Amino acid sequence: MFENLTAAITDRDLGIGTLTLNRPTTLNPLSVDMLNEIAAAATWFDEQKAKIVVVQGAGRAFTAGADLNSFGPSAAQPDTWATAEAGRGMADALEAMSALAIASIHGWCVGGGVVLAAACDLRLATDTAMFSIPEVDLGIPLAWGGIPRLVREVGPALAKELVLTCRPFDAAEAKASGFLNRVVPENQLEEATAELAQQLARKPRFTLTATKQHVNAVTNQMVGTERSWADAGSLVNAFRDPECADARQRYLSARNK
Repeated sequence: MFENLTAAITDRDLGIGTLTLNRPTTLNPLSVDMLNEIAAAATWFDEQKAKIVVVQGAGRAFTAGADLNSFGPSAAQPDTWATAEAGRGMADALEAMSALAIASIHGWCVGGGVVLAAACDLRLATDTAMFSIPEVDLGIPLAWGGIPRLVREVGPALAKELVLTCRPFDAAEAKASGFLNRVVPENQLEEATAELAQQLARKPRFTLTATKQHVNAVTNQMVGTERSWADAGSLVNAFRDPECADARQRYLSARNK
């Protein structure tokens, strides 16, 4: 049904499903196709009447973020507007999904992967998980509704610092900031995620969905994701700006050494 991910109902009785980013050899990069498939999977899970959806990455990482191959000097310039809209559509679809989404994070969670995790309702991570938002070093703004979602989860001061400095941060800091609900040892992530999913799935569907929608309605009044309407335009301008292009080449050159 999907080429870049696996979507399945793993417990029909409890209504638990899994959405697995499934390009492990390249650390599950978020291409436009992957983003569109995540959005489609969110609709599919609601059609299946799932209560809980675990969002995870196959292999060594949750996701390395946007597919950096599209930024190389020999590659054709990507359709930045379509990419921005696909990323925002992915995050909006997860938040609009009736089922609760639990992000189960291991390895690296980078850039757009942080936005993907922020769009989930609850987040667990291993104590060895690492996070990074390198967009500014790439000469592009954080898009996909990432700014309002980060402000919502960690507050404006830390959101500015993490996005502007591009510094990596670990699971302990992510937990202390409020971004993560729980941090568990690496060998306990699957068990802890399954336990939480089952605990929630035993509760009435209506109250789960109503609570999710209520919290989202309150946070939208404080930091509405619709305020990210200029994402696509900012990305297009970043690709036209010579200084941004120089920054992008420096980042890619350093990464490929």
